[in-house]
Formats: sequence, C-alpha cells, structure tokens
Amino acid sequence: MTGPAPVLARVATAVVVVVVALLVLAWALQRKLIYLPAAGPVPAVGTLLPGAEEVSFDTADGLRLSGWFLPGGPPPGGARPGSSPPGGAAGPAVLVFNGNAGNRSARAPLAAALARAGISVLLFDYRGYGGNPGRPTETGLAADARAARGYLLGRPEVRPGSIVYFGESLGAAVALGLAVEHRPAALVLRSPFTSLADVGRLHYPYLPVGALLKDRYDSIGRVRSLDCPLLVLAGSADRIVPAGQSRRLHDAAPGPKRYVEIPGADHNDWELLAGDRLVRELTAVTRGPG
Repeated sequence: MTGPAPVLARVATAVVVVVVALLVLAWALQRKLIYLPAAGPVPAVGTLLPGAEEVSFDTADGLRLSGWFLPGGPPPGGARPGSSPPGGAAGPAVLVFNGNAGNRSARAPLAAALARAGISVLLFDYRGYGGNPGRPTETGLAADARAARGYLLGRPEVRPGSIVYFGESLGAAVALGLAVEHRPAALVLRSPFTSLADVGRLHYPYLPVGALLKDRYDSIGRVRSLDCPLLVLAGSADRIVPAGQSRRLHDAAPGPKRYVEIPGADHNDWELLAGDRLVRELTAVTRGPG
C-alpha cells in the first residue's frame, strides 16, 4: 500500500512546480502587463489637432520616434507682462510624457487646451507605441525622454529655459527621471506613484513583485534629488495609483512644491486627462517660470 506521506510529498512537489511555473511566466510576461500600447495606427494629426505638425527624432540607440508638435498661439487677451511677444517669438512649452496605455492621440485635448493658452506642446510616443519601433523598457523610455527633450530644444518656437515636463502615471516616473538629469523650468506630475514595486504590490499582492520586476521606476528614491519647482496632481478616487502614493512622493521632494488633489477623480477620468482644473494648474505653472 501507498501511505499518506508519499502522496502528500507528490502533491507538495506538484504545487511547488506550479508556483514556480507561474512565477517564471509572470517574470517573462511582466512587460506585457506594464506597457499597454494601443493597437492600430495613430490617427492623422489634422483630424485631432489642426495646426499641429507631424515630427520625428532619433534616440541615442538609433530608433526614430514619431510625435506631434503644436505651437502655442497668442494667449487670451494678448501678451502678458513678462511673456514673449506674439508673432513667432519663442515662448513656453510643455513636454508631455504619456502614461502606460494608448498613444499620443489620447492627449490631443490637453495639447489643444494648452495651445489656446499660448503654450507650445510636444506629444510623442515611446518606443513600441504609436507605430514606433522597439520595445518599451525603463532604460528605453529614459532614452526616448532625452531624445524628445533634445528635439524640443531645437524648435525656434520654444524658449529653452521655459520648458515644463508633464508626466502622467507611468509617464510621471519617466518625466521625473529626466528632470533629475536635465532640470526643467518646472515639473508637473499627474497621478505619480512612489515606485512600480509599490503599485505592483497593491494590484498583485499574491506575487513577490519586488523580486520579479525588471523595470523598477523608483520615483521615491529619485525625487529627493529634484532641483526644480514641483506640482503634483492626484485624484482622490484614483483606484490605480492611490492619492496617498502621490502625496508621499510630493512630501519626499525637497521643494518648492505644491500638491493638488482633485475630488472624486479616478485615474482615467476626464478631470485627470484634460479637465479644467488640471489645465488651469498646468497653464499657471508653465507661464510662471522665466
């Protein structure tokens, strides 16, 4: 007869094999869970952003990325004291770092609102997004961010000292990484997390996320080195990146800094994409420097 001990041993072995297999699968496929580019082509720029230009630029590792540049028009009421005069003179600009899903077309309403306020905008897609070559990784997105900044610095419509970085969710981590390397006029982070591991533990509490992650996006570690004005925007009802994480990141920054929480806003609600409060806050920060 076969006793209970060998049976239990076989069951335990099977369980271990299954768990190890699941962990290996999670490790191998994790970037497909983190990076979620939209399927299909990006719409023609003229259908979403009249007046914008299709642009492209190269990364240091040889990839060509696509984006849209929208020049800012004269601000409502004409030129403001201390601002650049109309008529093609260089002025302020916002470099937008997308979240982990979709492509630049979803950020067109934000770009249009900023342009109406007299602010130029560069929307671009990371590698692997929006028809761009390559596969997204933390190192790769950092290279994409540097290339986008370099392109924007070369636009005659843009005053170099007035570029503001705006990052949403995962893009907030990318923008923060660039801001530590290359100081912007200001940094605006929408729904930023403290680290990718912290977000992973929240949504996958049954996995050893900290041990599995290839890309870590340690924003809480980087923010202490920040040397520019910071604005953090968060939604009080955010179920993907809880406002508490955004607040912790804000509190760890050395300053000057400001924290704004939008009541009732969830992660993908309009209020956090191109809502009036978000646009007002971003516009005010961008007009302030320089």
